[in-house]
Amino acid sequence: MEHIPSFNELIEKSILQNWDLDALTDYKGQTLQYHDVARKIEKVHILFENSGVKRGDKIALCGRNSSQWAVAFLATLTYGAVAVPILHEFNAEQIHNIVNHSEAKLLFVGDHVATIIDPQQMPGLEGIINNPDYSLMISRTDKLTYAREHLNELYGKKFPKYFRKEHVSYYREQSPEELALINYTSGTTGFSKGVMVPYRALWSNYDFACDVLGKTIKAADPIISMLPMAHMYGMAFEFIFEFLHGCHVYYLNRVPSPAIIAQALAEIKPVIVIAVPLIIEKIIRKKVFPKIQNNRMRLLLQMPVISKKVRQMICQEVLKAFGGRMYEVIIGGAALNQEVEQFLKRIEFPYTVGYGATECAPIICYRDWHTFAAGSCGRAALHMQVEIDSPDPRRIPGEILAKGPNVMLGYYKNSEATAETIDSEGWYHTGDLGTMDADGNVYINGRSKNMLLGPNGQNIYPEEIEDKLNSMAMVMESIVVQRDNKLVALVHPDMDEAKNLKFTPDDLKNVMEQNLNGLNQMIPAYEKISEIIIHEEEFEKTPKKSIKRFLYS
Repeated sequence: MEHIPSFNELIEKSILQNWDLDALTDYKGQTLQYHDVARKIEKVHILFENSGVKRGDKIALCGRNSSQWAVAFLATLTYGAVAVPILHEFNAEQIHNIVNHSEAKLLFVGDHVATIIDPQQMPGLEGIINNPDYSLMISRTDKLTYAREHLNELYGKKFPKYFRKEHVSYYREQSPEELALINYTSGTTGFSKGVMVPYRALWSNYDFACDVLGKTIKAADPIISMLPMAHMYGMAFEFIFEFLHGCHVYYLNRVPSPAIIAQALAEIKPVIVIAVPLIIEKIIRKKVFPKIQNNRMRLLLQMPVISKKVRQMICQEVLKAFGGRMYEVIIGGAALNQEVEQFLKRIEFPYTVGYGATECAPIICYRDWHTFAAGSCGRAALHMQVEIDSPDPRRIPGEILAKGPNVMLGYYKNSEATAETIDSEGWYHTGDLGTMDADGNVYINGRSKNMLLGPNGQNIYPEEIEDKLNSMAMVMESIVVQRDNKLVALVHPDMDEAKNLKFTPDDLKNVMEQNLNGLNQMIPAYEKISEIIIHEEEFEKTPKKSIKRFLYS
C-alpha cells in the first residue's frame, strides 16, 4: 500500500489552505471560519499543556453535534492525546462506565449531558469542561483551575501581536499505527467494547472518500451533519472528510426531527446527503408519496409512452425534497426498506447503500450510484479486501470478512474479544452474513451476532436490556427482538410464582406494564421497548441453554 501521510498534518494543511472560508456552523447559530477553528484549537492546546495533559492521555467528549464539539475533537488529536467520543444519547451510568473504562483524564460535555452526569461516579477525571464555552463544570487540580482562569492571559503571552498562519503547527503522529481515538460500541461495563482506531484507519477512510467524492465535492461546498459525530459513520463522512476537504459543515445541534431536517435541506442545499435509512424513508413517505399516490399519477405511470417522463418528474420532486443540489444520497447504518429502495430505483434516483462497522472506522463496502447494484451494499472500498467465508460465496451465505488499513487495532483492555474478532491473518470477522456476486457486489443476508440497529444506526445489544429486564418482578427469562423497526420484549413469566400468588392473566399483564415503564426509564431513548409480550411457554434452548433467538425474531 502507498505511503500513509500524517493525518494531523492533513488537518493543518486544510486549515492553512482554507483559512478564510466558512468551516463549521451551528444551524441557526454561530459560524466558525477555518482560522477561527485554528485559534480555538490553540486555546484548547494551551489549556491542555498548562493543566498537565500529556501525549496519549484520553480526552472524552460527550454532547450533541456542534462546532465546539468538533473543535475539542480536532484539538485533542492535534495535541497528540486520544479522543474518546461518547454518544450523548447514552444514559448517565453508561457515560460514567465509558469515562472510567477509558481512563479519561478530562471530559468535555454538552448542555444536556452536564445535567445528567454525576462527577462522583467518575473519580479518575481531573476535570469536566462545558462544551459551549470551555468553562469548568468541575476541576480537581489547581493546574486545571489556573489554566482555565488565566487562559486568555496565557494566549496573549504566547501570541502578543495576533495569531497568524505561521503559528499553526500540530503534533505529528509517530506512526500510522498510533492510537487516535477509542470509540465505544456500547455503554454498559459488561458489554463495553472500546474500538481502538489508529491514525491509519482515519486516513484510509478519508482517502477513500477523496477517491469517490473528491472531484465532485469542492472547497466551500455545504454539507449537513445529521448523524452523531460520536458514531464513526457520522464522524468520518459528515465531518472529517469535509473538514479536510475545505467544506462548510452545518450542525443540526437540536434534535434532528424530520421537520428540522427538511427545513435545513431546503435552506442549505447540501452537495451530498449522508444518512441512515430512517431519515430517507421518512422524507420520502411524508414529502413524496402523498404527492404521487393518487389515481391520476398511478394511471400515468402505467402508460408506457409517458411513464418515463412522469418518473423523471417524480425524481425531480424527490431531488427537491433533499435540497435539489446533491450529487447522491449515501445510505448506511441499517438495511433500506425494500419498498422505498424499489421506488428510488424505478425513478432512477441517485442513491447508493454502503456497508461498514465501527471496527473499520467505518467503511468496508461502497459503490457510486451510477454503478451501484440495487439490493447490495457495494463492493470492497478502496484499500480494503472483502471475502465471504463460504464454500460457495455466490449462493451460500457466509460470514463477511474484511481486511485492510481500516481495521481497528483491537478492543481496548479486551484482548479476548480482539482475538475472537481479528484472526491471525488480520481478517476482521464482521459477524454479518452475506453473499458476493461475480462482480464483487456484497449482499447482506443477516446478522450472525445478536446486535440490533437503532433508528439512527445506533448499536443495540439486546443482552444489556434483557439483563435489566430479567431482574424485574415476575420475569423468569426474556428476549428482545426487533419487529417493524420497534423493539419488543418477549417475557416468559415465573408461572409457578404466579400460580402461588393466584395471579390472573390481567394481574400478570399489569405487572409487565409496570416493568415496561421502569425499564424504559433506565435505558436510552433509542433502546426503549414498545411493548412486553407475555410468552407462557419456556423459550426453546440450544444444548448450551442459550435461547434460540432466530425462532423469535
